[in-house]
Amino acid sequence: MSELWSKVSAYIEANVEKAIAELTELCRQPSVAAQGLGMAECAGLVKDLLGRRGIKAELMPTRGYPVVFGFGQGRTDKTLIFYNHYDVQPPEPIELWESPPFSPQVRDGKFFARGAADDKGHIISRLFALDAILAACGELPCHIKFVIEGEEEIGSPNLEDFVRTNAEILAGDACIWEFGGVNFEGRPEIYLGMRGICYVELKVRTARVDAHSGLGGSIFPNAAWRLVWALSTLKDPDERIKIPGFYDAAKPPTQRDLELLARLPDESEQIRQTYGLKGFVRGLSGIELRRAAVFEPTCTICGLSSGYQGPGTKTVLPAEAMAKVDFRLVPEQDPFDIFEKLKAHLTAQGFDDIELSLLSAEHPARVDPDDPFVQLTVEAAREVYGKEPVISPMTGGSGPIYPFVKYLGVPVSNSGVGYPGSRAHAPNEHIRLEDFTLGTKHTARVIAKFAGLG
Repeated sequence: MSELWSKVSAYIEANVEKAIAELTELCRQPSVAAQGLGMAECAGLVKDLLGRRGIKAELMPTRGYPVVFGFGQGRTDKTLIFYNHYDVQPPEPIELWESPPFSPQVRDGKFFARGAADDKGHIISRLFALDAILAACGELPCHIKFVIEGEEEIGSPNLEDFVRTNAEILAGDACIWEFGGVNFEGRPEIYLGMRGICYVELKVRTARVDAHSGLGGSIFPNAAWRLVWALSTLKDPDERIKIPGFYDAAKPPTQRDLELLARLPDESEQIRQTYGLKGFVRGLSGIELRRAAVFEPTCTICGLSSGYQGPGTKTVLPAEAMAKVDFRLVPEQDPFDIFEKLKAHLTAQGFDDIELSLLSAEHPARVDPDDPFVQLTVEAAREVYGKEPVISPMTGGSGPIYPFVKYLGVPVSNSGVGYPGSRAHAPNEHIRLEDFTLGTKHTARVIAKFAGLG
């Protein structure tokens, strides 16, 4: 494989500017699913990008935005799936961007644009890796399938049904997930599972219109207080969630999980400084902090809105209040079951006037850390980066990994171009060109090893 790898590596190093030009083209096209901005145009562009490599691509419909499906014929029957998404987060607040979010710029060895890290940089990196393999081999050494959806940033509401319905078309032997990169120390990170999510909106109205607080403060019900009292029943100050039965299905980490957690580098100080924290909840530290970060379910108030929030004063008694809350779920918890338990809890607490809506639901899923494909990606990362990979048994975030594990039955691992300072979802999102090059090499190495080239 040494001669082949020399050709692949040399191609990547010589053609970074060409790949960044395609990334610029892709990031210049807005694709904000939450706002319905540029989605059809971006789906068409992604389809075109696949077609430039000879990959047979099509737009497959869902009840929402289409999935871009691509198939590349390989020399062997083994099939590697790449899951990605072409939608991005809203760019607001625009005024905090140093350059316009959809006008990509390269500054100081970094590529800035909305979607650079999440997830368009990864799409182009995978295509760039295929370019290098094709240049060195003249053909794809194995079948390649792309599943690139347009709704990941809004909870992938239609992907599970899409994967279940099209399981035969999407079938493969292994899957590379949409994200990846390096940690604070520059060590490549491999994630082996994702928490699920139950994202809800709570809304209450106590009057037809807002009232003067002097008129109604003593005698009118206050929507803001009503909602705050309801929220206070969900969790104790010690972070224990009080919904009856909430923890019943939660599966604790295995001994193997704890072994992997113990090997993780202690990044608590970097995290604390990055976010300006005085400390962590309950005084957590060490392995207990790492365990809680991914293996404890959560209840998080993501947003609150009621009454007047502008400058100065406005003595108003609000008629309506709203909160958005997410529950991150650990293996075996079911988001739909949690939603029903939440409804029952609020009713039992006397808050049946709270209007409850389920906005997003994804199941948690795990991958065997000792699966041969996982070990292949770890070995490939070790060879490319020259550093020992960091293997995390779970990540605290959520994503649609469950249907790939359940309906396609494939092991899932990752390679990627991100780093802790990428600012995904925030203003000034970016990737470092060095990480883009190394992440592309890692992906190419995985393809070669998966296809049995070395």
